[in-house]
Amino acid sequence: EMESKVSEGGLNVTLTIRLLMHGKEVGSIIGKKGETVKKMREESGARINISEGNCPERIVTITGPTDAIFKAFAMIAYKFEEDITNSMSNSTATSKPPVTLRLVVPASQCGSLIGKGGSKIKEIRESTGAQVQVAGDMLPNSTERAVTISGTPDAIIQCVKQICVVMLESPPKGATIPYRPKPASTPVIFAGGQAYTIQGQYAIPHPDQLTKLHQLAMQQTPFTPLGQTTPAFPVLTDAGKQRSSTVLPLHAVTVFPCICPGLDASPPASTHELTIPNDLIGCIIGRQGTKINEIRQMSGAQIKIANATEGSSERQITITGTPANISLAQYLINARLTSEVTGMGAL
Repeated sequence: EMESKVSEGGLNVTLTIRLLMHGKEVGSIIGKKGETVKKMREESGARINISEGNCPERIVTITGPTDAIFKAFAMIAYKFEEDITNSMSNSTATSKPPVTLRLVVPASQCGSLIGKGGSKIKEIRESTGAQVQVAGDMLPNSTERAVTISGTPDAIIQCVKQICVVMLESPPKGATIPYRPKPASTPVIFAGGQAYTIQGQYAIPHPDQLTKLHQLAMQQTPFTPLGQTTPAFPVLTDAGKQRSSTVLPLHAVTVFPCICPGLDASPPASTHELTIPNDLIGCIIGRQGTKINEIRQMSGAQIKIANATEGSSERQITITGTPANISLAQYLINARLTSEVTGMGAL
């Protein structure tokens, strides 16, 4: 009955279903040179988009008329089953694990999916034979929850059909903040005004706002610390030939903020002192020290604020670290002061 309801009204209903996948699963869906996902798009008629970024998790968005969505889901479920079968041929395991998919559903629709006293989710489990679990907590920084479905491909397809019916009957209430997976945290290091991430033995240029921030810091800071210019390092490939200096060997870079123990490559630490008017010190420290801690973390520098001395209208700030750390800390402090002064209309 449910299926007929979906397919009758479903051909002209466009739905969007979001799936949360691990990198390995995404690789399986994309296939060599994108052939698998291309085939899925063509054969299902659904739009299949995969979120960008080197994140451990990615979002796969499937949009289209309901029948196209079910075709796309069927192809994904069967592809995952094929992967499980292939991985089992090399293992000694005898029982075949089920195919598992994770949907991302607005939290405001989860109540309808669970039903009164869990009646709806129980009905879906019993009629499809799939396991369905709705996460208790929302995904980080979003108003969405993960709904995990596992079972045979056929059970999963039936289950998705029933979930779609619920979602069509109970649209989300209010605004939904979609879940966006966070990139994998790799150490960021600085050398010569450029940020790098570590990959294996090399530091690869990192197109991050920290680089822009650092360049701004270099342009705007009046003081140029000693040893500020970093020479370009020729990089030897395996064959011993010279290559361009966009990839730096690890011994050539400043660690930012000292994340890599054992890499003693930092230039010697130096100290720089600033004086700040008493009435502006609060905007740099922030509530319970939040701002100053943020500046410490972003710049990688040690920052000490002297206690107020009697009769003085200024406070001294001592910044210690590598020249790059100091420049960045100074820039961030100046940025805080500028925003405060501008906000007060004093300029």
